[in-house]
Amino acid sequence: MSRPYTMKKRAGQQAATRQRIVEAAIDLHSSLGPAATTFSMVAERAGVQRHTLYAHFPDERSLSMACSGLVYERDPLPEAASWRGIGDRYERLAAALSDIYAWYERHASLMACVMRDAEHHAPTQEVMASRVAPVVTGWREVLGAKLNVKQRALLPLALSFFTWQTLTRDGRLTQSAAVRSMIRMIEGI
Repeated sequence: MSRPYTMKKRAGQQAATRQRIVEAAIDLHSSLGPAATTFSMVAERAGVQRHTLYAHFPDERSLSMACSGLVYERDPLPEAASWRGIGDRYERLAAALSDIYAWYERHASLMACVMRDAEHHAPTQEVMASRVAPVVTGWREVLGAKLNVKQRALLPLALSFFTWQTLTRDGRLTQSAAVRSMIRMIEGI
């Protein structure tokens, strides 16, 4: 008597393979950057053949979207809605920049590579436009609501990954000192 065939085991194996591929790509994106990561490298790191990789991800865009989706599923970018209820402008900026800078710290190597590659790599630009830009737009709307024109002009500088990196990595400021410095810059204008 034959056993009825079910897709459960095969589907589980496919999901596990897909997960290994995405994890391998994220690891490579964090060390080499998306632009320098090839499908061959991902396949080797994931322990799969290239045709298996292509069966799950037919192109670089689909792999990049899966990688960013997993990163943001595990640790979402801070949402501006959580700061909307903070009435005091200084306290709102402090809470927001603390949240944003903490997220940057947790994802520093990945963000450094992604932000660098977003300058010239179309799939990375697309991921940034679809996943990150709407969140950052929300940050600017909520945080800029009670700022004057000059202060709003400085807000993108305070929100920038590169600013955080310059202050904390290069300038060796603590997170809280970096937050205070950016608030003083905005408030002082």
